[in-house]
Amino acid sequence: MKLRIACLSALLVCGIAAVSFARGTAPPRDGSMRPPQPPASGAAAAEIAGLKPVASVEGITEYDLPNGLRVLLFPDPSKETATVNVTYLVGSRCEDYGETGMAHLLEHLMFKGTPRHRNIPGELTVHGCRPNGSTWLDRTNYYETFAASDTNLTWALDLEADRMVNSFIARKDLDSEMTVVRNEYEQGENNPQGVLEERVISSAYLWHNYGKSTIGARSDIEMVPIERLQAFYRKWYQPDNAVLVVAGKIDPAKTLPLVVKYFGAIPRPARPLPTTYTIEPAQDGERAVTLRRVGDTQAVVAAYHIPAGSHPDFAPIEMLGNMLGDTPSGRLYKALVEAKMATSVGAWPYQPRDPGVLIARCEVPSGKSVEAARDTLLRVVESSGASLPSKEEFDRAKERLLKEWEMEMRNSERAAIGLSEWAAMGDWRLLFIHRDRLQAVTPEDVRRVAAAYLRQTNRTAGMFLPTKAAERVEIPATPPVASMVKDYKGGRGLAEGAEFAASPESIESKITRIQLANGMKVILLPKKTRGGAVQVSVGLHFGDEKSLYNLATVGELTGSMLMRGTKAHSRQQIADEIDHLKARIRVFGGATGVNGGIEATRETLPGALSLLAEILRQPSFPDSEFQMLKQEEIAQLKDAKTEPRELARLTLQRHMNPYPVDDVRYVMMPDEEIAATEKVTIDQVRSFHDDFYGAGGGQVAVIGDFDPKEIGAVLDRLLGDWKSVKPYTRIASPYHEVTAINQSIETPDKASAVMSGSLPIDMRDDDPDYPALTLGSYMTGGGFLNSRLATRIRQKEGLSYGVGGFFFASPFDKNAFFMSFAIYAPQNDDRLVNAFREEMTGVYEKGFTAQEIADAKTGWLQQRRVSRSSDRELGQSLTSLAEAGRTLAWSADVEKRVAALTVDDVNAAVHRRFDPAKISIVRAGDFEKAKKTGGAGGAVPEAGQAPSGK
Repeated sequence: MKLRIACLSALLVCGIAAVSFARGTAPPRDGSMRPPQPPASGAAAAEIAGLKPVASVEGITEYDLPNGLRVLLFPDPSKETATVNVTYLVGSRCEDYGETGMAHLLEHLMFKGTPRHRNIPGELTVHGCRPNGSTWLDRTNYYETFAASDTNLTWALDLEADRMVNSFIARKDLDSEMTVVRNEYEQGENNPQGVLEERVISSAYLWHNYGKSTIGARSDIEMVPIERLQAFYRKWYQPDNAVLVVAGKIDPAKTLPLVVKYFGAIPRPARPLPTTYTIEPAQDGERAVTLRRVGDTQAVVAAYHIPAGSHPDFAPIEMLGNMLGDTPSGRLYKALVEAKMATSVGAWPYQPRDPGVLIARCEVPSGKSVEAARDTLLRVVESSGASLPSKEEFDRAKERLLKEWEMEMRNSERAAIGLSEWAAMGDWRLLFIHRDRLQAVTPEDVRRVAAAYLRQTNRTAGMFLPTKAAERVEIPATPPVASMVKDYKGGRGLAEGAEFAASPESIESKITRIQLANGMKVILLPKKTRGGAVQVSVGLHFGDEKSLYNLATVGELTGSMLMRGTKAHSRQQIADEIDHLKARIRVFGGATGVNGGIEATRETLPGALSLLAEILRQPSFPDSEFQMLKQEEIAQLKDAKTEPRELARLTLQRHMNPYPVDDVRYVMMPDEEIAATEKVTIDQVRSFHDDFYGAGGGQVAVIGDFDPKEIGAVLDRLLGDWKSVKPYTRIASPYHEVTAINQSIETPDKASAVMSGSLPIDMRDDDPDYPALTLGSYMTGGGFLNSRLATRIRQKEGLSYGVGGFFFASPFDKNAFFMSFAIYAPQNDDRLVNAFREEMTGVYEKGFTAQEIADAKTGWLQQRRVSRSSDRELGQSLTSLAEAGRTLAWSADVEKRVAALTVDDVNAAVHRRFDPAKISIVRAGDFEKAKKTGGAGGAVPEAGQAPSGK
């Protein structure tokens, strides 16, 4: 979704707070507090339960607790992880006047602790979780994915039950977190295209809260009283307004009693849940929006009112959006991008609880007519109902959407989180009903909804023009979901996977390694997966330092052209074949190599491998596609010229890696890359592929449900004879002793600034200090909002929405670094940099405590297990290890060495290597404007008071 889903990323909140609420009850009206009640015993839980399945559809079963909580269990033994996701059926739709953004603010404060879980980010880090929280129009959700174990599951359920009703929603936490959320708001303000979409949608809605962005108004973020947040929390954060999903490697017989033990102890609240009843009236004429901001790329956005996501018309509308907005088959792409009027297009429907909108958009490069692009976009969209879609585009859209649905369901973790959206629309079973509706859509359905909803008077984008006769598009009411899902049983469902242990030793015992005739290394790891899923990871390497002189941009464009056509398939045919195979294929590359991957099934894997080999080996490099690619690349580079994140990153990389301009390792700034891109010809691209591409220096890993002997033979046939004309020699990346810098870059009219920092370290990953620095960097900038940097800069001072750091050491060259980053308000520049330097100096001089190290070990080791439980990540890890001539035995050894570290080991290594005097910092933002407007950086009026000013 494009309209700023307010989200707590893996770099965000934590805290200590002041108010405790009695477990399962709202605070008494007199403000006194009762002590927290312990969870029910196991026997009591069993007695409370009496739980019977309420509904069961294709492997997901619902149980309802007496207190109103809906519980969904989704066992998937093929995962080594489990996911707990709690969705509260409250979002920005439920906010009152002066409260915009409050649901999202509350989401942040929910990570500030409870009386029994005072440091939630610390616990999430210790348990090695991948957590997050997000707020949207109709719901807010919190989830954590962790290594499957009884201990972790018990902890996660206890945590979510406790913070459902006992969270600290305290003034002091709001004071610090408000500035963090404001920084998130400012980050969104840096994107003119995103802001334009917000403006269009806000103009499309006169009365319904969908017209207000979830992030909220800046003034409401700054001044909302804590009492209103507390009341909002007590009203909506209750079991009768929540859906709990537990998915992954779980035993339902063990899980249900735990759910009852922790959640069943929360009484059903006496208050009735309020309902929202505002209905947006039919639009009676087109509406206009104009946005003027600093930038380069122009944009057009149009919005059309459509029915709710639960309405039967939504399935053909979603197909229509795909037919309009897909790249490269969509009607908008053909009318705008192929005609060189725009560089990118898109169309998609929002799918909320109440009637939503369908968005159509395009980006228009400077020098092109935005008015002409607007008129073409509106013509294409609003003529969609004039005739039936062609069989080709109809079949393509249906196949793609059904494929995407199935691929999400193959991954129980993604499905568990995605169920939040369907629950927010009225019931989780709508997920399956929508699939059934997609299967039943006809071309006439698509034509009908296009004619009904994509009409001029139902549009927000153009100018208002008077008309003699009013024309209104009446949007159907939201259908009654309860009757829709009452007796729904679903279909056959996907095949279950088998248990799989994610330890390095267990994985290695199942791996078969072979080497093809050309030297390519093949890693085969068969296992039973949900839905017969298979992941493939491919890495190819080519060229050497001398042969790649002056070819960096040529190589980048060559890699970008691979998916745009082969000698046997056009770009569109490639996309169609991928959908037909129910697969995903990704290919991206540069001057020194190409990476790729496949997500397919046992049945479609041979075909997907064949298509990937064709893409890599037989690209046709059509000139028309090349010209479009150059146009798109140049438009993106022009955007980068004013984007703080890109400018800070590139400037720092160039300083840390000083190479001559003709060296393939040279870091170009946007203007240089624009000039270089303009000069590249299609003949240079074709020659680059002919000279350098080959699989001899590559690695491929296949993980999932497949026959190793069959797939090994397929890979040998497809890639075994493919060698580069020019030999491959890895290009070294040695350590550079550079002078530390502290540089600022002006980016006018950008509300959010970015800091990038790098500390170079002269070492390789086989250095004795590597395990200690890995753990030290995890405590410094990693984990979930629990690092030194996040605790100081985000949680205590509220300076940054996202702050952190990571450590990398090469397996080949003595070249390592600790990279850090932060986004923040430009007026907080001095405070941010000072806080960062103070924390880095503290790490260097004082080190870490024994408790920090013990907790970090636990969390880091569990995170490694979670990562190995993702077949895609495991495949990428195996190919990287193979490139360095290693197996997972190397990873196991590193983990053992980390587990054995002492306090002295870590602190001594950090003191030797993390010298803060060597840190280079680059900041980019509108610092001049911050100076002119006062530069205080975040002081706001007390809640309820008007801002002071001249």
